[in-house]
Amino acid sequence: MKKPTGNPQPPLSDSPPSLEKSLGSAIRELRQRHRLTLAQVSEQANVSRSMLSKIETGQIMAGLDTLARIARTLGVSMSMLFRNYDVPSGAAQLIKRDSGMEVVRRGTKSGHTYKLLAYDQGPAKRFEPFLIEMDEQSESFPTFEHPGTEFIHMLEGTMEYRHGNTVYVLEPGDSLTFEGQILHGPERLINRPIRFLSVIIYGDSTATRHIS
Repeated sequence: MKKPTGNPQPPLSDSPPSLEKSLGSAIRELRQRHRLTLAQVSEQANVSRSMLSKIETGQIMAGLDTLARIARTLGVSMSMLFRNYDVPSGAAQLIKRDSGMEVVRRGTKSGHTYKLLAYDQGPAKRFEPFLIEMDEQSESFPTFEHPGTEFIHMLEGTMEYRHGNTVYVLEPGDSLTFEGQILHGPERLINRPIRFLSVIIYGDSTATRHIS
């Protein structure tokens, strides 16, 4: 099993920006997006250029009337100026390419690779995303049974996939969603190599895996 390398990215700063800084940054970003100069905005919004510069750098807090005129000049609502204020810090988990944690499941010995793309979710897993790669044909494939709903999206290759008594032909770009409690698994690899995403969604209950 590979050592996980996709730890959550730490926030860049422990303290959030002040309201003045947040507003100023939003106004400057919108002004530059519309390719307007300080002089153009200050003239149309009836705000002195020096004052607008201080607003953009967060040195002063503008009144609501001034902010309303600036917003109209920039063609946005006043709420757009506050969109980045008091936003919770992100704590996303980034898994870089080829750094997913390899896990052992049925079929691993048959040349099948299972890479878990998200982990450390706590005792009650809500979902498990896998990147599954198959490059060797087997006389028989493992079948799986687990709680929740599974979503499969084909990335490469063509295979027959069985869910219960029905067999589906999956090609690149195809997606398949089904109940995990019903026996399922690959039936035949038609064009190799095979690569597909498999996401198991457990819902609110604690996930108890029935596969290994």
